[in-house]
Amino acid sequence: MEKIFNHVDYLWDEAKAKSFGNDQVALFLYRSNILGSDLRITNYGGGNTSCRTIETDPLTNEKIEVMWIKGSGGDIGTLTRTGVAGLYTDRLRDLKNVYGGLGDEDRMVGLFNHCIYDLDSKAPSIDTPLHGLLPFKHIDHLHPDALIAVAAAKDSEKVTKEIWGDAMGWVPWQRPGFDLALQLEKCLNDNPDIRGIVLGSHGLFTWGDTSYDCYINSLEVIEMASEFIANKIEEKGSVFGGQKIESLPQEERLDKAAHLMPILRGLCSSENRMIGHFSDSDVVMDYINSNDLERLAPLGTSCPDHFLRTKIQPLVLPLDKDEDLSDTDSVLAKIQPAFEAFRAEYVEYYNACKNDNSPVIRDANPVIIIYPGVGMFSFAKNKQTTRVASEFYINAINVMRGAEAITEYTSLPRQEAFDIEYWLLEEAKLQRMPKEQALSRKVALVTGAAGGIGKAIADKLVAEGANVVLTDIDEQSLLEANATYKRDISSYAVCNVTDSNSIAAAFKKACLEFGGVDIIVHSAGLAISKPLEETTHKDWSILQDVLVKGQFDMAKQGVEIMRKQKLGGDYIAIASKNGLVSGPNNVAYGTAKAAQQHMTRLLAAELGKDHIRVNTVNPDGVIVGSKIWEGDWAAGRAKAYGITVEELPNHYAKRNLLNEIIYPDDIANGVFACVGVLEKTTGNIINVDGGMANAFVR
Repeated sequence: MEKIFNHVDYLWDEAKAKSFGNDQVALFLYRSNILGSDLRITNYGGGNTSCRTIETDPLTNEKIEVMWIKGSGGDIGTLTRTGVAGLYTDRLRDLKNVYGGLGDEDRMVGLFNHCIYDLDSKAPSIDTPLHGLLPFKHIDHLHPDALIAVAAAKDSEKVTKEIWGDAMGWVPWQRPGFDLALQLEKCLNDNPDIRGIVLGSHGLFTWGDTSYDCYINSLEVIEMASEFIANKIEEKGSVFGGQKIESLPQEERLDKAAHLMPILRGLCSSENRMIGHFSDSDVVMDYINSNDLERLAPLGTSCPDHFLRTKIQPLVLPLDKDEDLSDTDSVLAKIQPAFEAFRAEYVEYYNACKNDNSPVIRDANPVIIIYPGVGMFSFAKNKQTTRVASEFYINAINVMRGAEAITEYTSLPRQEAFDIEYWLLEEAKLQRMPKEQALSRKVALVTGAAGGIGKAIADKLVAEGANVVLTDIDEQSLLEANATYKRDISSYAVCNVTDSNSIAAAFKKACLEFGGVDIIVHSAGLAISKPLEETTHKDWSILQDVLVKGQFDMAKQGVEIMRKQKLGGDYIAIASKNGLVSGPNNVAYGTAKAAQQHMTRLLAAELGKDHIRVNTVNPDGVIVGSKIWEGDWAAGRAKAYGITVEELPNHYAKRNLLNEIIYPDDIANGVFACVGVLEKTTGNIINVDGGMANAFVR
């Protein structure tokens, strides 16, 4: 029978659960995934889950107990078998015999590997002993907003008693590790009938004999805390001291955010280029518009999982919600001092708390930026990290709301926060991160990206680490193209490059989704092949509008964003060999392409001072996979050369010096060479044509 919950989602599907039979690991993964799908229960990468099974020891042939637990760095919402560690439970418990106290914590993590049963295990996480020293078959360690609110409230232990009576244990804050595992074990031994344990400033432990029992126990405990908080908020009648500022209408908020994000991105990228995210949800607005924002924001977050993602506290912008953001220099003059003060305070925090063996100071820029009346920005190394940082701070907002309703919100002492943030084990995890790709931290906008050459270019940029905004006039094709990428990689905007407003909307999308733009590739185009007498004014105008005016307008609006960022950038025009070679039946197309080529040279000469590089890639003979060859262009070119359409691919291959067929991927490689390899090249033309002597630039 389905249970009713008001504050969490009950997602257990009994039919699906039965399909796993008695496979306890599969049931544990199922439980983990549905728990992790509800951000009120735990956030991305937060929390841990486990189960126990009886297995045959391959070394002794004896039956032994194995604990299966989420491995280091995983996410329970997306956890699969490959992300799990399997350990001998008895060996893990035997580590108590060699534990040397709090100074021995880091060494203990290395000893977890000696407890591995499953040789395909993910590296065990720091939370492993917290599960291993408890006797239950199924355990959930979660970070629900409601529970952290209880854990972060003044008089947390007393509040725990008020909500659950003797049914829940309570353990004060301490850093995760082996000693905390011992404290959990002691709490259970002292209170053997409890259903769970609240960890001060941290989260929740719950358990059960089956995966379902554990799931229900977790939901019920969270529901009780949530209901308690909801009643307290109702009693108070307001949250966060009531509203101080009224939100702008949403469209105005989005306009403000899009104008401001490139400026913020530039400031946040003073040490490393960052990717942005924007949120103006009701939860966010209630908090940032409140009377208590000024008091609560500097306190920072409480749960370690929160501040590891968000930094210890946010930056609140000294801007009025009705601020005119059109003058970048004026905006900078108002907000730059706030950034400088934030960085200085972070350095002061580091110097005051560092130990002799602390890792070197990290990027001192803010991760979370608050603009009352408008919304909340986050900036991090990639889109997933910055989106998750935003989600974590929203969790922190919920925690503050709940804790303030209960008694009073308390944050971790700065030294405790520092010891987590600069934990040597955390540093080791950061050092193990894979090397970033050539275009990591960069945002590209590609026109004509729904198919053909444009899509190949987008694919290449994504493969090299970039975020991409796909633009085209065909929304259905855009949807299909965008669906080929994973989450947090791409976005799309319907864009007619002959319409300045449409271009502006596409750039607005890039700013709101990723914070700005670093690479612009004008690939949108069409081709018309006719002799002079058949070429109409309409033919001439559409080619000029799409290829030339479109390129101009893309550059004009894109450069404005790049200048706000002060991070340089790349502009690539996809022109054609036909702009260099005088061929028959090609006056309108060839002229437009020549104009594109010369415009890039002019722009390169003007934009060098901004470190914006402008280059041209000239395709030729891209027949296979190119959209322009699907129409009359192919027939026109075949007629010009006195051959059939079917003969065109071989005709073009035979006429180039390398005798090669040119594909969209080849053009994409040319673009990547310009933006990812040739870092000191501007005003250049790269021919990707297999070698056409008559197109040599001279």
